[in-house]
Amino acid sequence: MRLTIFGATGKTGLHLVEQAVGRGDTVTAVVRDPGRFGLRHAGLTVVRVGDPDRDADEVGKAMDGADAVLSAVGPRGRNVGPVAAPVTRALLRGLDRVPSRRIVVISAAPVGPTPDGDSLLSRAVLRPVISAVLRPVYDDLRAMEEALAASGAAWTSVRPPQLTDGPLRGGYRTTVGGVVPRGYRVSRADLAHAMLACLDRPETIGQPVGVAD
Repeated sequence: MRLTIFGATGKTGLHLVEQAVGRGDTVTAVVRDPGRFGLRHAGLTVVRVGDPDRDADEVGKAMDGADAVLSAVGPRGRNVGPVAAPVTRALLRGLDRVPSRRIVVISAAPVGPTPDGDSLLSRAVLRPVISAVLRPVYDDLRAMEEALAASGAAWTSVRPPQLTDGPLRGGYRTTVGGVVPRGYRVSRADLAHAMLACLDRPETIGQPVGVAD
């Protein structure tokens, strides 16, 4: 496939690029600073876009002719302000350059409802506390998902719980349309693998997809 990957210098974004080129995809990696991007591969093109919201032409050029777009752009912290929603809206404005209008983005498990079968500790303590402490982050991600749902794009939002720097194992669980019950963590490598796998799963189009160990 021809893929355009935004947020390619982030921890998950690097895994996305590495795994995509490793499986034979042709990848355009969109970054703010190419000097920070050390990956080199015959099937990889690195493109600089400083601000997707302002550099609309560059965003469109980076997407032009792609089979799908993946975004590893997400909130940088509770005090930074919205990031995921404005960037995703900018990508949606350029998605006409992608014939399939296919886009896969990272969200988070607390954006969705508490899944049936979750533990009492998770329902009564963990999720309410985390959601309260990180409310600005999840508000940003909810706004992002609302923009996707209203866009007419062939979208998927992947909702992981706590992310770790563990290796790619491939033994993770997914839940289409919800959150994985009793799923408390997943590695960034497995998250990237799940995002790429969604490209071959038509049932994930127009759906959130929970992923967890």
